[in-house]
Amino acid sequence: MKNNVKFEQYAKLLRDWSGRMNLVAPSTLNDIETRHIADSAQLADVLPSDVEIIDLGSGAGFPGVVLAILGWRVTCIESIGKKVAFLSAVKQELGLDNLTIYHGRVEDYVRYLPAKTNNFVFTARAFASLTKIMDYVARTKYRLFLLKGREIESEIADAKRKYKFDYDLTPSKTGDGYIISVRFCR
Repeated sequence: MKNNVKFEQYAKLLRDWSGRMNLVAPSTLNDIETRHIADSAQLADVLPSDVEIIDLGSGAGFPGVVLAILGWRVTCIESIGKKVAFLSAVKQELGLDNLTIYHGRVEDYVRYLPAKTNNFVFTARAFASLTKIMDYVARTKYRLFLLKGREIESEIADAKRKYKFDYDLTPSKTGDGYIISVRFCR
């Protein structure tokens, strides 16, 4: 199954399931392809090709499912059972063998990850503030690739009070936000 067909099928599943549960804002259901899929897919321009992705607070699968469709090995972490059921259905219906769904809290999953490896990166979209995300993952020293809004400068300033890190900002292609790539200082 080609990527475009998988994206179409994903959008259809999202619309179908959104009638039963709150997966994304109802106002965005008419523009899933740009608002959610294309927004998530732009991470492909900055992600290393040879890493496994750990998507924090995956919700409806953005950006984790999109990146799995694009070929990365992805683990989606989600604590809400209904959303896990949706992600599991997406995995099965799209045949995404490179997608793993973890039903649990981010801090529980991250606790058991090895530190200081270049094999893994974290992604997130609409999950938490930069400082909160760093609180969860700092001990691993894995790189972060986050889709953030236009308030990113204040989030960076807040995080710099607590953590030492380098970062790159890439303007979003789909809105007025940014992709922030974060490297912890060792």
